[in-house]
Amino acid sequence: MSDQINSTPQDNTPIEKSVTTPQASNSKEETPKKTSSDPADTTDIKPSKSVKNEPEVETVTTPEITEEKEVESSDAIAQIETILEKEPTDYSSLTKLELTSALESLMNNSAIENIKEEAEEIKTEFNNQFQEELNQKKEAFLSQGGNIIDFHYTSIEKKAFNDVFNEYRTKRNAHFKKLKQDLEGNLEVRNLLIEEIKRLLDSEKSVNSNYKKIKDIQERWKQAGAIPRDKYNTVWNNYHHYMETYYDALQLDREFRDLDFKHNLEEKQKLITRTQELAKQSDVDKAFRELQLIHRRWKEEIGPVAREIREELWETFSEATKIIHDKKMVAEAALEETFIENYAIKKELIGLVGKVQQETKSTHGAWQNAMKQVQEVRDVFFSVGRVPKDKNKEIWASFKDTTRSFNKAKNDFYKHQKSAQYDNLEQKRKLIKLAQDHKDSEDFEKATPLFKKIQHDWREIGHVPRKDSDAIWKEFKAACNHYFDRLHALKDQENKQELEHLVQKQALLDSMKTITLSGDHKQDIKTIKELITRWKTVGRVPFKKKNIDQKFNKALDALFNKLDLDKKETELIKFENKLHALSGEDDTRKLQNEQFFIGKKIDETKSEILQLENNLQFFKHVEKDNPLVKDVYKNIEKHKEQLALWKEKLVKIKAIQNG
Repeated sequence: MSDQINSTPQDNTPIEKSVTTPQASNSKEETPKKTSSDPADTTDIKPSKSVKNEPEVETVTTPEITEEKEVESSDAIAQIETILEKEPTDYSSLTKLELTSALESLMNNSAIENIKEEAEEIKTEFNNQFQEELNQKKEAFLSQGGNIIDFHYTSIEKKAFNDVFNEYRTKRNAHFKKLKQDLEGNLEVRNLLIEEIKRLLDSEKSVNSNYKKIKDIQERWKQAGAIPRDKYNTVWNNYHHYMETYYDALQLDREFRDLDFKHNLEEKQKLITRTQELAKQSDVDKAFRELQLIHRRWKEEIGPVAREIREELWETFSEATKIIHDKKMVAEAALEETFIENYAIKKELIGLVGKVQQETKSTHGAWQNAMKQVQEVRDVFFSVGRVPKDKNKEIWASFKDTTRSFNKAKNDFYKHQKSAQYDNLEQKRKLIKLAQDHKDSEDFEKATPLFKKIQHDWREIGHVPRKDSDAIWKEFKAACNHYFDRLHALKDQENKQELEHLVQKQALLDSMKTITLSGDHKQDIKTIKELITRWKTVGRVPFKKKNIDQKFNKALDALFNKLDLDKKETELIKFENKLHALSGEDDTRKLQNEQFFIGKKIDETKSEILQLENNLQFFKHVEKDNPLVKDVYKNIEKHKEQLALWKEKLVKIKAIQNG
């Protein structure tokens, strides 16, 4: 048997004496022997333990590698890299409509057999959202006196998702049904090839004359696709048995055998050369993945060489393989340390989401700020690299649970807010009716305090649904403005002195066009303040001529722009002038609105400062002289300066109101 052409994975693997009975066509056929080298899984490139010094190589199983037909190396490697580098997608932030689109996109852009986990995750997330919506509808139905037996709810979104998911399930079932049919068809092809070999053995023609037919059968065997896994060993053993029987007979003509040996030697030397090149590459992962394809060719596609050089050839191949394998182990050890660090970082980020949820107050502004913070944490989470494989599911599940908990708390808050907003809407509608009922009142002494109270009560009531906000504000504003326009028109008639004030202010405004600043900083400021004082002492003008104050302020701005004055000082001087103009009016709502606006700006600035300070937590391991960190500190100082200015303005408003 020394001259047999053995196409088992390793050339020097001994043949065991145990036998497996093939599907015989007649009783005279010889029982095939079972070889220890017949692989049960063509993806396993770990060498047989019976081969001395043969290194073990890890296996990455992909659809391309599990098939027996040859694949293009570069394509297979690219597909393996795609599978390994794919990060999980967080579907918890998507709406039901977006989830449906995501599933459609998966089906259109990915192999149907590779998206089961993502499809199931999308389905789970959709069902969770739909169940929450269903519970809300059920509560509303029961609260209106409905009977639970009569309750039924579905939605267009639910139907659309079910249609897409059913399409996915149909395609997946069709794929695996076709795959099963293909496997069975390939099994039939391989059995027919075995039968062809058997017929050639039984033929009266010379074994040598059948050599070309045998080579053709070998090529067709190599090109045949995968078969059912449970049939693989039997079919493989049968094929090898009859092929070895043929080559036993072929010993009578060494020319054909030596020709095969020479071809196989050339092919294996090419693989050795390529493996040695891979051993020198810096990209260990890419080299290792290509090595697996090389091992597959060595085992599955290339036959044996002459017995006297088999051991030496295998040792050379093993040495190059071992170099790549050792480099892979070193690289994996280094990566594992990085993965552990990433795991700790992601655990900390998950804890930060929980902390934000716990510390968020029950206000709209607080929840808006919290949403920004959580989004920033999410961005950082996905930018951090991979974690150890045994921790991947744990960390991903923890992240999803924590973000889902945050979203539920946020939704619960706004659900409660929505209910309260409808109560606020009813209260504001009552105020609108009250204002409309008194907007034409002739008793100004009683109506004016009433309207001021109505305005105060309006501000004290909270938010209303967004869809109603603009409409009711326009109604309320129209009723109030109607009354105050009547009030100011009456006062314009009663106080002719205001017309004289208008003439004086117009003259003062005209004189400002000819003012020339001296260039003396203190003197010029004194001149501008004297102008402001003179303007204040003139008194009120008719209500419809109030725009003259805006013209005066514009003229002041032009003078201030000519001065090299501190921005804060300029701002406060302008603001004092503005407050004086507002305080001179009977309508106190403008002063109140100004106070409300400044209070809002103070809250917003505080929130911005808090968010920036929270952002520093992400950089606690970064040096303070890092440009990004320095920029955050600079931004914080800028907001603190703005906050101080707003607070000074608030003090000045309160001083006028209390004075």
